[in-house]
Amino acid sequence: MQEKEAPGEQRTAGDGRRRVRRHDPRRRERVLDATLEVLVEDGVAGITHRKVAARADVPLGSVTYHFAGLSGLRTGAFARYVEQRSAEYEALFAEVTSREDLIDVLVELVRGGPSRHRSAVLGFELHLAALRDPTLRALTQEWTRSSRAVLARFTGAETAARLDALLEGMIMHALLSTEREPREETRAAIMQILGPATGPGT
Repeated sequence: MQEKEAPGEQRTAGDGRRRVRRHDPRRRERVLDATLEVLVEDGVAGITHRKVAARADVPLGSVTYHFAGLSGLRTGAFARYVEQRSAEYEALFAEVTSREDLIDVLVELVRGGPSRHRSAVLGFELHLAALRDPTLRALTQEWTRSSRAVLARFTGAETAARLDALLEGMIMHALLSTEREPREETRAAIMQILGPATGPGT
C-alpha cells in the first residue's frame, strides 16, 4: 500500500531525485472546497477520495492524510459550507433599511443566479444526508438558527420562522421546476408572510 504523504514532506520525482513539495498551509481548505464542488456535481453518493484529490489538484495521500474516511470528509465539507453560507447570507441583508429592500433581497434569493444555485444544491444535499446522520443534522440546525436570526432582525422571531420555511420551499421548487415562477408571484408569497406594512419607512 502506498504511504500517505503528509503536507510538505518530500516526494520522489519521476527521475528518482528527491524534491520537496511547496509548503501549502491551505491544503486542507482546498480539499474541503474541492469536496463541495464534487458534491454539487455528483451528490453525496458520488464522493470519493480520488475525485476530491483530482479536483483539488493534490496527491491522493494528501486527502487521506487529512480525512481517512469519507464520513469525516463529508462532515468537514458541509461544516465549511455552513460557515461560508452563513457569512454570505448575513451579507445579503447588509444594506436592507426598509420593507421594500427586504422584499427585493428575498425575491432575488429565491430566483437566484449560478452562485446561489450552487449554494441551494449544497444546502439540499446537506439536508438529505442529515436525515441519516446526526452529526450533519446538527449542522442543519446551526444553519437554520443562523438564517432565522438574520431574518428576525427585520421581522421578529415568529415571522422569521415562517418566512424561512417558505423560502426553503420556494428555493427547492425553483431548483426542480422546468418553468420559472413569475417574479410577481414570488413577491406576493413573501409579502403575504410578512403581512401588511405597519409604519413609516417600512
